[in-house]
Amino acid sequence: MTRETPALVITADTLLLEELSRLAAAAGAATEAVADVAAALAAWSRAALVIVGADALRELALLGPPRRAGVYAASWGPPAEELYRPALHVGVESIVELPAAAGVVTDLLTDLGHRGPEGPVVGVLGGSGGAGATTFAAALARVAAARGATMLIDADPLGPGVDRVLGLEDVPGVRWPELAQTSGRLGARALREALPRSGRLGLLGWDSGEIRVPEPAVVREVLSAARRGHDLVIVDLPRALDEVATEVVSRCDLLVLVVSASVTGIAAAGRVLARLPERERLRLVVRGRHADPEVVSRALGVPVLTAMPDQRGLAEAVDLGLGPGRTGRGPLGRAAAEVLARCRMQVVAA
Repeated sequence: MTRETPALVITADTLLLEELSRLAAAAGAATEAVADVAAALAAWSRAALVIVGADALRELALLGPPRRAGVYAASWGPPAEELYRPALHVGVESIVELPAAAGVVTDLLTDLGHRGPEGPVVGVLGGSGGAGATTFAAALARVAAARGATMLIDADPLGPGVDRVLGLEDVPGVRWPELAQTSGRLGARALREALPRSGRLGLLGWDSGEIRVPEPAVVREVLSAARRGHDLVIVDLPRALDEVATEVVSRCDLLVLVVSASVTGIAAAGRVLARLPERERLRLVVRGRHADPEVVSRALGVPVLTAMPDQRGLAEAVDLGLGPGRTGRGPLGRAAAEVLARCRMQVVAA
């Protein structure tokens, strides 16, 4: 089996190569530098990342290498206008200007040391008010974090706040209002290290100030970085799907709808389902003992993933700042284990 080259740098520009080598050393990433464009094609497909110097773009475009992801161009100073056409032909994702964009290149190279299979994204939403979707998302994240690096994203600015449910509201770290103002690529390691954390669980929530809802492009970048840097990403979704929530739903590998097992809970869940774009990735978590889960499944036309009775002492645990799923046992822990098993099945199937 051919060993993957971490990063391929194609340039004969000495100044540019020195800067890229310096950034690679700072990121702890190995690189293979090739000045001959034709010779670089031998490593083109197997490299995890390709950085093409502005001096090599035109010649590379003429050779027509196969399309691939993870190709960037680098120029020393502002790129010339005539470089954009060959960059488009090569499939360059963006042209970074050095030394101004040194941080972007460092993030790209740093991610190489943490690259592996991208973690699946699980979206959790409530079928009705009080169904316990935020509590379940928090419990699921805590149980998952006992097994690997997990990120919990609060996508409901008007909800109770997963940080408060878990008792992490006072832990310092980056929250949505700060990320809402960012642009460009977000490094997986940079995001992971900036989040409020409890062990292997990282949380992206809201602060107590003015709500600044991020643009869909920012949400896409956050989800991408989260997947690259964690084994599992869990998103607490609002029942009313706005533009941002719809963007998240489209990128979830599994959608979990928490349904209260009552006539009113099932009726409300039906209205939520009517607003969802598709149901192929959707499964139910039925809460309570008032209805047979199979009856709920038939009424809503969606398979049941698991059912759980109400857990005693849960409200008190949240009020005390202990949060749900602390021990991984009880109805919440067992239901979370069922969802995690489903995630593993999807990863194997993929």
